[in-house]
Amino acid sequence: VQLQACGGGLVQPGGSLRLSCTGSGNIISWNSMGWYRQAPGKQREFVATISNGGSTNYADSVKDRFAISRDNAKNTVYLQMNSLKPEDTAVYYCAAGARLSMTIATLSRYYQYWGQGTLVTVSS
Repeated sequence: VQLQACGGGLVQPGGSLRLSCTGSGNIISWNSMGWYRQAPGKQREFVATISNGGSTNYADSVKDRFAISRDNAKNTVYLQMNSLKPEDTAVYYCAAGARLSMTIATLSRYYQYWGQGTLVTVSS
């Protein structure tokens, strides 16, 4: 089972990036998917999650700026990031967890599979 995240890079404040996470087999279509991030010197934190049925939840810090979506046919989940701020700088990780309820889908310990991370740097 593998998850591969990509799409990170350097972007100016106010800019946009779209991260992608592709999974092996049916890992994307069978599971709830989440995005987490870890900034230098900080703990990993929840960013967004999407259920098998398409329900979504976001951290307050990214609500109305980020959007998570999934394409089960392509076995891919996306994180569209708009109006980026310097404090969004972090390594972003995608994760898969077995059909998580929205209640627990914000908690990293319920995700069984993790991608390797992609670095997002927001700086002028």
